[in-house]
Amino acid sequence: MQEHRLHRGWLGGAVVCAAAVIGSSPYIGDIRSAILAAFPTQFRLIIGGAIATAVIAALVYALGSIRDRRAWRYTGLGVAIGGAVLYARLVATGNLLVDVVEHVHFVEYGVIVLNLVSVTCGLCFAASVDPPARFSIPLVRRVLRPIAYGVSVVLLAFAGFFHAVHLGHQVYEPDIGVFWSHYDAQTLLAESTDRANRWRSNPPTEMRRLSHEDQYLSEALWHVQERNRAWGAGDQFSAWRENLILERFYAPVLDTPTFASRTPSRWPAPQRDDAAARIASDPGI
Repeated sequence: MQEHRLHRGWLGGAVVCAAAVIGSSPYIGDIRSAILAAFPTQFRLIIGGAIATAVIAALVYALGSIRDRRAWRYTGLGVAIGGAVLYARLVATGNLLVDVVEHVHFVEYGVIVLNLVSVTCGLCFAASVDPPARFSIPLVRRVLRPIAYGVSVVLLAFAGFFHAVHLGHQVYEPDIGVFWSHYDAQTLLAESTDRANRWRSNPPTEMRRLSHEDQYLSEALWHVQERNRAWGAGDQFSAWRENLILERFYAPVLDTPTFASRTPSRWPAPQRDDAAARIASDPGI
């Protein structure tokens, strides 16, 4: 049995495919909307057909490549397919239109669990189609050094991602309590004043796919979404609390059209008065 060697052509193809996935991800929503607008009744058939064609082609190639060590290679192939199908079922919403799109997004999102499932399924599939002669790593410097470099780069990238996305400030407000933000309270107020001035003449009504994220706007839209979700679910306290956060720290987004909503998101006075009355009359709050 020959030693497994790295084929530069395959590596180049994998790098190109990965770059295509990453580079196209900001435009997936636009592509989906364009297909849906052009073919509203055939949308599911087009997307579902594309997915089915890709899966069948991969399976045909895989089955044609398995000529030895069949037992464990078929097992790896089964784990890859079974894991992908099981996870797709677990995240299914019951809405066929949404689920078809979610299957396309399977490798597009930055969700850690989803990415881990995708990587695991991909490795099982690759190991089944083109396995190494043996699954072992020689403990020699020329092999361990590039592995150490690669692991270091991954850890640094993860640390930078975690710091940028998950770390922030606890903001405390007497009427609201504690909530998390990328900014402290004083900076939030300063950002609010800045956006109120800028959005008066240049509201953020266009989503720029390749641009520096406006963290303040992202946080504001998230609080709007949480307020509306809580109100729709009958969670009056959470909806009222989110609305107070918006009014206190993110007021510009309540009075400005955005790419998420062409109409401002501020509660009408009757709805706000109704929410306030419900909170005041609820002995459990």
